[in-house]
Amino acid sequence: MKKILQKHISVIPAILFFLSTFCGWSQQVIQDTIAQTQAYKQEAEQALVNYNYNTAIVSLVNANSLITGSEYEELKGDIKLRLSQLYYTLQSIDKAQLEAKEAVRIYTALGNELELAKANNQLALILIHDRKFSQAKDYAQRANRIFTRLGDEQGKSRVLFSLGMIEKGEGNHTSAINYFDAASDGMQDESLRYDRTRVLLNKAEAYSLLKGGDPGENIAIAHQNLDQAVNLIDQAGYFDLKATSYRIRSYLALKENNYLEAEKNLEIYERKNDSLYQVYLEAVSQGVDAESQLSALNAIIEDQQDDLDKKQKSINFGRMTTGLSIALIVILSLLTLSLYKNNNLRAKANELLQDKNNELQLAKEKAEKASLAKAQFLSTITHELRTPLYAVTGLTHLLLEENPKQSQMEHLNSLKFSGEYLLSLINNILDLNKLEANKVEIERTKFNLKKRVNDVLIALKKSAEDRKNNLHLEFDERIPDKLMGDPLKLSQILINLVGNSVKFTQNGDVTVRVKQMDANSQNVNLRIEVEDNGVGISKKKQKSIFESFSQASLQINRKFGGTGLGLSIVKNLLELLGSKIYLESQLGKGSKFWFDIKLDQADDLIPEINNTRNIIYDVDYVALENRNVLVVEDNKINQMITKKILEKNKISCMVADNGMDAIELVKTHNFDVVLMDIHMPGISGIEATQKIRTFNTQIPIIALTAVTIDENLDDFYKAGFNEIIPKPFKTEEFFEKIYRTLHENKQLV
Repeated sequence: MKKILQKHISVIPAILFFLSTFCGWSQQVIQDTIAQTQAYKQEAEQALVNYNYNTAIVSLVNANSLITGSEYEELKGDIKLRLSQLYYTLQSIDKAQLEAKEAVRIYTALGNELELAKANNQLALILIHDRKFSQAKDYAQRANRIFTRLGDEQGKSRVLFSLGMIEKGEGNHTSAINYFDAASDGMQDESLRYDRTRVLLNKAEAYSLLKGGDPGENIAIAHQNLDQAVNLIDQAGYFDLKATSYRIRSYLALKENNYLEAEKNLEIYERKNDSLYQVYLEAVSQGVDAESQLSALNAIIEDQQDDLDKKQKSINFGRMTTGLSIALIVILSLLTLSLYKNNNLRAKANELLQDKNNELQLAKEKAEKASLAKAQFLSTITHELRTPLYAVTGLTHLLLEENPKQSQMEHLNSLKFSGEYLLSLINNILDLNKLEANKVEIERTKFNLKKRVNDVLIALKKSAEDRKNNLHLEFDERIPDKLMGDPLKLSQILINLVGNSVKFTQNGDVTVRVKQMDANSQNVNLRIEVEDNGVGISKKKQKSIFESFSQASLQINRKFGGTGLGLSIVKNLLELLGSKIYLESQLGKGSKFWFDIKLDQADDLIPEINNTRNIIYDVDYVALENRNVLVVEDNKINQMITKKILEKNKISCMVADNGMDAIELVKTHNFDVVLMDIHMPGISGIEATQKIRTFNTQIPIIALTAVTIDENLDDFYKAGFNEIIPKPFKTEEFFEKIYRTLHENKQLV
């Protein structure tokens, strides 16, 4: 018994040696982790000095992955704050905010006030970018209290800059300038040159936006600050701030009515900003790739570590089975601890997976809300743009009618073109918004396809002649004369496709081909092609040309104009009709768009619907003279414009400011036609029309309004309107619809 006990005791030193060796090895691993993390951090700092964002983001992501899960919270917080600052520079705001909040949490738990203040100020800058000024001010003031308590003047200067940015964002430019002046005083140290440059740029912008004081003096001070900032930028090579300086210089030139200088600087800014965006996007992409690679590498290491652990346990178990009961207890204890940790890790992994699922669900809901908000925003902004645009186009038309000087004609024609271009943009945005909001319905009416195509070519004939293009039609005569479908949407598709070809072709040919692919007694399969020999589209751009606001290239857009919405509308309309758009193109040789569509053959018993609204009348302006028109409009400028346009053509005009006054005037006067606005204080134009129809069913009433995505045109006709004129309008279309309405109501002799 004594010999056995002595044998057991002799094993204890071996066990103690094993445990001490294991602890020493663990300590060495921790030290190596810290050293490698510091090396990654230094590598990122050096890369940022050289504006090498790709290397910087990869190094910080590696450092973050290495230190995550360790107990070294101080180093972890430092890496998180640096990552947030870099993501903020790269304009990846969501990631920047996530890392900044984590840094705030870590430094709050550690009680490190200096670093907590820096993290709070960083979070304030991020919230300013998101225009969450109230939250940003709260974090900035927290940082300011800490820096004041610690006596850190540089930190206070950075917070003053943040507070100035908040005031500027809220439109308080005088207060913003005061903050920028105070911030600049504390940024004279050479290490704060970049911060001082940012202060000067924003101070220049604040002076350019300042409403009070002498405007000329404000512009002069803005130039002084901008020149100082540009001098610092050129010395240090801050290429990100260089782009901003061109934007501010463009705005100052615009304020000074130097439009050529403004346009030149704006083009430089857009070019440099596009270049910066590509650099930032590539860096963020590198960071995402690094995170993915690290995740895969960690999984491999974890698997290998599990294999090593199992082998080590097997070896230890083999050794300990020959030992004493004490060794067996130690092995069992270690095994139990390992299982416990594995269970904890598994539980944490399940919890993390659940959190990620919740985040994905939240992100999906946010995306849906954002889509709804975008649709409502576009609907509202395009509607609100129509009222001032009506003033611009209307006043331009009136000025052109006043026999202006030859030197003024060019400016007025440019203004007229710009107004019509903006109106086209608004209409395209509304069309696209309706399509994306699923507010477009398919109609089925009997129509003649060849006549529809010819109407489109006639409508675009002048545009083609202006660009010295020839329009050609190749129509398959086997196609039946009468088909069933939605002729309006087919016309809209062809107008966009042919108009696009005309725009990007000079001294060339645009050909429309309509072919019958096959047919039976019920329907026909058609292929419609639009081909030109214009500038063409590169292979790279062909993949994205049908996306909203996509254009062939920046240079082509500058030369030919356009918003990049027409082809997107075509794509959406064809999808609505169950078809798809195709493209073949080569740079310098031209493009060919085509789509296949199935249309039903119309039964001869089905009458063809002749919609009088599709008939274009030649206006007899003499017949309109001395007609009495009531204009119902609450906007004084719109009243004046509409009245002058009517009186210019010898039409008598009376104005009502609201719907109730209009009702009383119709009761007491004999008007030939009423032009009714829809959105007015008190009762709306629709309500006013419904009340008028209760006692006068004969008087023609025309809706003169800005139509939005939420307004169903059928509701206007059901309410009693005879016609609709969207604002702003072309004067020829305005009088044509008035003439048509009077003609249809037998009021023209």
